[in-house]
Amino acid sequence: MRQGRSVLSAAMHKTLIVTNDFPPRPGGIQAFLHNMALRLDPEQLVVYASTWKRGREGHEATAAFDAEQPFTVVRDRTTMLLPTPRVTRKATRLLREHGCQSVWFGAAAPLGLMAPALRKAGARRLVATTHGHEAGWAQLPASRQLLRRIGEGTDTITYLGEYTRSRIAAALTPEAAGRMVQLPPGVDEKTFHPGSGGDVVRARLGLSSRPVVVCVSRLVPRKGQDTLIRAMPAILAKVPNAVLLIVGGGPYENELRGLAAETGVEGSVRFTGAVPWAELPAHFGAGDVFAMPCRTRRGGLDVEGLGIVYLEASATGLPVVAGDSGGAPDAVLDGETGWVVRGGSAEESAERIVALLEDPELRRRMGERGRAWVEEKWRWDLLAEKLRTLL
Repeated sequence: MRQGRSVLSAAMHKTLIVTNDFPPRPGGIQAFLHNMALRLDPEQLVVYASTWKRGREGHEATAAFDAEQPFTVVRDRTTMLLPTPRVTRKATRLLREHGCQSVWFGAAAPLGLMAPALRKAGARRLVATTHGHEAGWAQLPASRQLLRRIGEGTDTITYLGEYTRSRIAAALTPEAAGRMVQLPPGVDEKTFHPGSGGDVVRARLGLSSRPVVVCVSRLVPRKGQDTLIRAMPAILAKVPNAVLLIVGGGPYENELRGLAAETGVEGSVRFTGAVPWAELPAHFGAGDVFAMPCRTRRGGLDVEGLGIVYLEASATGLPVVAGDSGGAPDAVLDGETGWVVRGGSAEESAERIVALLEDPELRRRMGERGRAWVEEKWRWDLLAEKLRTLL
């Protein structure tokens, strides 16, 4: 395997990554790009990205992060990288200065609009990655036309799963749609694994003897933490000492706390607030069941692109209960690694969660299948190999 990787690295064109989303700015797209970048040959890689924050603190944090990277990072002065004439000129200049032959757009929309200029400047391979918002773009006439241009200007548009593929492909020419390749984010199976420290978290929170339903996500309406709170009375009727552990921060927290009080279950709902990334595996491991019944909002414009948290939970050995929003079902083998429920349905969520809490053997079987599935399909190394081939 090591020999095969070295051959691929040598054969891979020197690559320019053009992205607005890159650490230290937090977020899922940022983590995806960084994890992929770390698995490419650093001598064959240049990253052109926006600056995280304005001001001294933001610039210092960005500079400190960049200094630790094994590859070259060039920062634009703006905090939002858009395909303006100035940014396009800088990208073409970097392409030529560093002798890059391939370009990877960290988010196809809108940065992929620079593809024709970079092709003219000498790029031989142009790959544009979609995440979830492009599925929303495909529904609106003006942005749909922009997606079509991006498809015509690039060699490959990647997609997360079947949900995003089908919607984005409808906006592309048949030829561009035929060149689409799946490239989802991966899971670090060495970081997310059974025995990741969950017992310590449970003990610290006083939950050692209680069945725990854990939800790890940003607190926004789409994710469905409110559905879980509404499901708690039915869960507690069957499993009286169960507790819902809500991990993460976000603008929806006050409303969720109010809902827990209004529903009368505040004693059985715990909020951790934002948790450092290094502690997330242990917080997954603190649960017996992972649940996030996400739902689609805003007429289909606010959807789940994939739901990497379901795969991180599976890697940790937990059965999952997922909502049916967008591409979330792509991250679950329904009936094998967990179940997919109607997003927003407290009744379906409660039914599936109770079934899992009451059946340790079912939890074990689904958790083991989920762990095996992650190792088979979702490891970062496997996905980085695919990206190297595309580039």
